Amino acid sequence: MPTVSPPAEPEADPRVKAVFDDIRATRDSDFINNFWLYLAFDADLLAATWAEVKGIMAAPSALDPKVKEMIYAAVSAANACDYCVHSHLAAARARGMTMAEQADLFRVVALAGKTNHLANAIRPPVDAVFVQGIETKRERDE
Repeated sequence: MPTVSPPAEPEADPRVKAVFDDIRATRDSDFINNFWLYLAFDADLLAATWAEVKGIMAAPSALDPKVKEMIYAAVSAANACDYCVHSHLAAARARGMTMAEQADLFRVVALAGKTNHLANAIRPPVDAVFVQGIETKRERDE
């Protein structure tokens, strides 16, 4: 059940219209999903959130777009966000994710959840070689 209502005429607010137009242009689609429609209850929050999403998810980076969407879906599953799991799996599929890749993704998510719970229960100290900035013996010998 939603906790806010979307504006009846969201694009009557020029700030919302500008964000929606940018979403359409960036995604090359006329579709504005419910997340953005409902977030339009606050134009400032909508604009700030879209700017961050666009800057990370739509900008070229070291990760290809399919991998970004798969990571987003995995984190969404871990955070129990049903909406984002569905949205980002759909986006990953649109970017070429196969059902075999989706199955592997789910295996990794399930394994990480299990081993994270075990590590949190056991609380072993972090190995020095895992801490960024600490050289391994092999690196020192090179």
